[in-house]
Amino acid sequence: MRERYVWDLDEADGSRIALVGGKGAHLGTLSRIEGVRVPGGFCVTTDAFRRVVAGAPEVDELLERLAGVEPDDREAVRTLSAGIRRAVEGLALPDELVAAVTGALARHGEGAAYAVRSSATAEDLPTASFAGQQDTYLNIVGTEAVLRHISRCWASLFTERAVTYRRRGGIDDRAVGMAVVVQRMVFPVASGILFTADPVTGDRKNATVDAGFGLGEALVSGLVNPDVFTVRDGAVIGRTIAAKERAIVPLEGGGTREVAVDAGRQEQPTLTDEQVLRLVGLGRRIEEHFGSPQDIEWCLVDDGFRIVQSRPITTLFPVPEVADDENHVYVSVGHQQMMTDAMKPLGLSMWRLTAMAPMLEAGGRLFVDITRRLGPPSARTALLDMMGQGDPLVRDALETVLGHAGFVPTLPDPAPAAPPPGGAPAPIATDPAVVRELIARSEASVAALERDIRTHSGPALFDFLVEAFDEHKRVLGDPLSMRAIMAGMESTWWLNEKLLEWLGEKNAADTLTLSAPDNITSEMGLALLDVADVIRPHPEAVAYLRGVGDDDGFLDGLANVAGGTEARDAIAAYLDRYGMRCVGEIDITRPRWSERPSALVPVILDNVRLFGPGAAAQRFEEGRRKALAKERDVLTRLRALPDGDLKADETKRMIDRVRTFIGYREYPKYGIIRRYALYKQALMREADRLVEAGALAGREDVFLLTFDEFRDAVRTKKVDAGLIRRRGEEFRVFSTLAPPRVLTSDGEAVNGAYRRDDVPQGALTGLPVSAGTVEGRARVVLDVSEADLEAGDILVTTFTDPSWSPLFVAIAGLVTEVGGLMTHGAVIAREYGLPAVVGVAGATRLIRDGQRIRVHGTDGYVELLP
Repeated sequence: MRERYVWDLDEADGSRIALVGGKGAHLGTLSRIEGVRVPGGFCVTTDAFRRVVAGAPEVDELLERLAGVEPDDREAVRTLSAGIRRAVEGLALPDELVAAVTGALARHGEGAAYAVRSSATAEDLPTASFAGQQDTYLNIVGTEAVLRHISRCWASLFTERAVTYRRRGGIDDRAVGMAVVVQRMVFPVASGILFTADPVTGDRKNATVDAGFGLGEALVSGLVNPDVFTVRDGAVIGRTIAAKERAIVPLEGGGTREVAVDAGRQEQPTLTDEQVLRLVGLGRRIEEHFGSPQDIEWCLVDDGFRIVQSRPITTLFPVPEVADDENHVYVSVGHQQMMTDAMKPLGLSMWRLTAMAPMLEAGGRLFVDITRRLGPPSARTALLDMMGQGDPLVRDALETVLGHAGFVPTLPDPAPAAPPPGGAPAPIATDPAVVRELIARSEASVAALERDIRTHSGPALFDFLVEAFDEHKRVLGDPLSMRAIMAGMESTWWLNEKLLEWLGEKNAADTLTLSAPDNITSEMGLALLDVADVIRPHPEAVAYLRGVGDDDGFLDGLANVAGGTEARDAIAAYLDRYGMRCVGEIDITRPRWSERPSALVPVILDNVRLFGPGAAAQRFEEGRRKALAKERDVLTRLRALPDGDLKADETKRMIDRVRTFIGYREYPKYGIIRRYALYKQALMREADRLVEAGALAGREDVFLLTFDEFRDAVRTKKVDAGLIRRRGEEFRVFSTLAPPRVLTSDGEAVNGAYRRDDVPQGALTGLPVSAGTVEGRARVVLDVSEADLEAGDILVTTFTDPSWSPLFVAIAGLVTEVGGLMTHGAVIAREYGLPAVVGVAGATRLIRDGQRIRVHGTDGYVELLP
């Protein structure tokens, strides 16, 4: 069958995106929406592009070379992409293509002016807009000029920015086709862009219109500042009228030029309010048709609007789906759990099934709906106080949302609850035996799970796991455990508040909690120092480990070198105790250290290099001595005050209480992750069976299924390959989005701000979580396995979870973008006596790797030094 190289726009739609590209498909679909007027035209198909390129071996050779270039080799990308563009522009067009374009121009107006616009197959997609990555040419007149600009559009598929953008999205340059839209030019009085959702805040109810005189290129190129109109609920609620000194207009005979706007018009509104509302009404119709917020290019011609493009706004964070139209306020779970990365469906569903509170998904993250708790004033105050203790930015974000009149209606406080039968529980005793009992309970529960899970497989495994999740939540919600955790946290807050009031000392509890007992996470970091002690005396074992790289089978070969058996046994013992941990450990799909032990090797080698024998015991004892000295100092100073003996006695009780319970706070998470490791081992055995049955291409494809979908796959031995592919694409997109601390049902993403005036100009503000001041070299580390630290370095990263604690023994301070007073990184920083500031917005972007910085862990800011 003969290939067809031209399709009219009114023939194109979403089903033909592979032929006409994203822009062509969208324009064709737009032309069918009632009331939406789209300038006519046609598409030169991707078949034409491939036909022309297929006859050019030089292009294929350059694409092969480009495919082998590292993504960060910008010079090679620049050189090769320029070579491809030159080659494409120089290709001869086949006679049948020239004839097809000539015929289309005759149908639509041979002497008319046209816009010639790229339309790549990886463009204007629901998950990636690629806006501005390929070229558009305006006011092109004549067949020869149109054909020449079709070739230029093809070549623009290989601009450096387009190639880089595709690589970030995981799209192969050789897999992308280019169609070209040839569309009748309109010569507008005004033009611009309509966003049917606020592109900055994400609010889906706010539409914004950017408008300027003449062609829209003046706005796109930044030549002029636009008028900006904001519309909500059918009314213009905001307008900014700019001085529009320049405009771009078409030239007679082809091309465009820049002109000055008459002085009398420069500050006149481009549109009337009535026109703005009519335009937004069109936008809402288009948005409804496509099912997502849109970025719409428009022109005003003879008081009527023409739509020349519409694409999804792909930078908005998705909103959780709920069954009602009421207002909702959601708080990010990832910011509480120190794991803000996107999670795959199995990880999301497993966390939801084992969590104590109902959760909703959006953008590969989890959120808790707290709307009902914000209604009654007393509950609202308590919630804000609790959130503020952990992360002031969350509190500020919530207060921002509460400041939107009527968004969260105030509800009456409920009647006081009746006292529980038998009265309130007695205060938990300050007794280390309580912690020992809780640890023993957890150990017994994990041991029972390990014993019983082995006896189940197939569909019966999933039935067993549902029951195991109930036990999981029972252990997690153990009232005694909750009281122990709260006792540690409340005594910390009490000490900081009272010692600031009585002695003027900030964050005194940071020193008083040094080397607190029973902290499984800090023990994990120190234990890796002990592993280094075993390996350090054996040079051949050290040399072997330096060559490990990402070989996760290295333990087998380690025993073949001098001292290797001892080294292997030490690492294996560490993995037996802590191998279930990993970065992002709340996501069951992440590889555990036991699965990828090579991740630990760089940290072990750093410990071998930076520390001497016995460092773990020395550090713990040094912290314990500092805590005791601080206790003596505080009590002595308190006794010198009025009512000093009473204050000292109460403070002593709180010090004993915090040292008894603060370390236990890390243990429940350890228990959760141990259970997760057992769940995962059993589930991956089922994944292997699905691979053997031919239902899956690879075992890790099950990560893209929910728990219930996995269960059905095991029962039916069938998996929808299309679903796996779509979920993989979604996950790649979600991974590029930054989740907000607070999200509303309107889509408004709120991250909060620090309302402080006590921070030096130019310093980065954050939350003080571990007292002290330290100056040193910043090491910006985004992947724990790539850390390259020296003694005295300050770790700067997005977030830390318990898996980062082995690094803490080698650093002098900590700065993170996410965190709170009681999150894991803060607890371990205090445990090790590291000055730390968390919740520093943009820290990994604003602090350069290698830059000298000063961390003020007592006052909560970071200075950038010359």
